[in-house]
Amino acid sequence: MSLFGDGLEAAVQKAFTRPAPKSAGAQMRYLVKQLKSTKAVAQMLRISQRTVERYVKDQIKKPRPDLAARMEREVKKRWQPQIRAKAKARAASTGGIVIDTRARMGYTAPIGTTDQDRIRHLTVALPPQYAARLFDAQQQGASDARLQEIAAEALKDVYFQDGGRRAGSLQEVRFTDVEHLEFDL
Repeated sequence: MSLFGDGLEAAVQKAFTRPAPKSAGAQMRYLVKQLKSTKAVAQMLRISQRTVERYVKDQIKKPRPDLAARMEREVKKRWQPQIRAKAKARAASTGGIVIDTRARMGYTAPIGTTDQDRIRHLTVALPPQYAARLFDAQQQGASDARLQEIAAEALKDVYFQDGGRRAGSLQEVRFTDVEHLEFDL
């Protein structure tokens, strides 16, 4: 499970204008329509083509929990791509992104400052350039560690240094032991 990647996806999904299909049959029909064949859906979900056809015809209504989770994840991944793209573009150009987190944070600073790591609960509005960096890194398949580094840089700039108005000698922010993480556009 990718904490930062899933958090970014959840933020984008809040922009959906219509709910994604809920029933197994509706989800399967949507996937068949998107992938253009029952065979492709069967391979993606790791089930037989005949099983896909049965879901499409509503002959099977209740999938196994693991299959239900895979179907829901694949549907949400493909649901409303234009709205998803517009939400990302808006966040990356004008709106920015809000990060709400409870994590252990500390920093590297000159001698004589209290740079002890401690649990902090922060809700910070990040400027559009950091939203763009997060979404670009996610799209390029960056690891959760890389997304965490970008978020730490953003928190250093916005929260700790207040855009360059304070803590100018701050060198690095440590962002570890994430207990809670949520993004909002």
